[in-house]
Amino acid sequence: MRSSRPRSLRWSVRRLRVFNKGDAITRGVVTAAAAVIIVLAVMIVYELWVNSAGARERFGWGFLLSSAWNPVEGEFGAVPFVYGTVVTSALALFIAVPMGVAAAVFLAELAPPRVSDGLTFLIELLAAVPSVIYGLIGVLVGVPLLREYVHPVLVRTVGWSPFFEGPFLGVSLLAAGIILALMILPFIVSVSRQVLLAVPREQREGALALGATQWETTWRVVVPFAKTGILGSIFLALARALGETMAVAMVVGNQPQVNTSLLAPGYSIAAVIANEFREATTDLHVESLVFLGLVLFALTIVINGIARLLVASTTRASTRAA
Repeated sequence: MRSSRPRSLRWSVRRLRVFNKGDAITRGVVTAAAAVIIVLAVMIVYELWVNSAGARERFGWGFLLSSAWNPVEGEFGAVPFVYGTVVTSALALFIAVPMGVAAAVFLAELAPPRVSDGLTFLIELLAAVPSVIYGLIGVLVGVPLLREYVHPVLVRTVGWSPFFEGPFLGVSLLAAGIILALMILPFIVSVSRQVLLAVPREQREGALALGATQWETTWRVVVPFAKTGILGSIFLALARALGETMAVAMVVGNQPQVNTSLLAPGYSIAAVIANEFREATTDLHVESLVFLGLVLFALTIVINGIARLLVASTTRASTRAA
């Protein structure tokens, strides 16, 4: 018996069923992709946890509180490396954030379009430069400049400070922080510029219509509107700084010591793992390095979690203000 439904209606129903099947397949694919990411993260934690079992059983929480690092005597502690990682990353942010945000504001709000596009292209190229190249530049150019020109100025101006006292050989926490700042600067500039460009034009036009100057519009309207995205770019840069290996290893000095002075050598977690993992001769040494990897993973998770909470609170505050 022939169906009484019109041909067009039967075709629409058949096509809708196909679309529903396509939606189910798409949903399954993206769910599987998300599950793979979770599984990979769990596997990383599991491998780090299992392969650091000996160090964890021997040192326990004392590993996070000890400054000793003597593979010959079997003494290992994470404090010098956590300290070096945090100090160099914080110094890099201290240098790169003001420069990066200011450059992004210039490119997004003040520079002519041709100039902005050309400089943005160059900045994005800098983001693709391998870290070992930054390390070479630091060794061949940065360290000599710091030793011959910057250090005398620091001694004359802030030499009284405990952060800039003592002898200076060039390789130091300061050199590592500056190199890291150069490496994360393109990320801050590029992402912040895109965020600023995404601010609705009505926001600018409304402020200008009320008599604000271009700078007042940028500083009081555009930047506050985009501050959540700018914070995101900063924490994206921080994530890179925490895990950077080669460039830091080439200029930080690679001495497992806790020094208040930024002119003194230091060490970072990623650098010590890269330098000593192949040369580790005992199981305890290898397990201690893996334990440091677990500490670095946890440190990254905690800092990124704090960043997400900060961005979320900023977003809620902006929503309530609006």
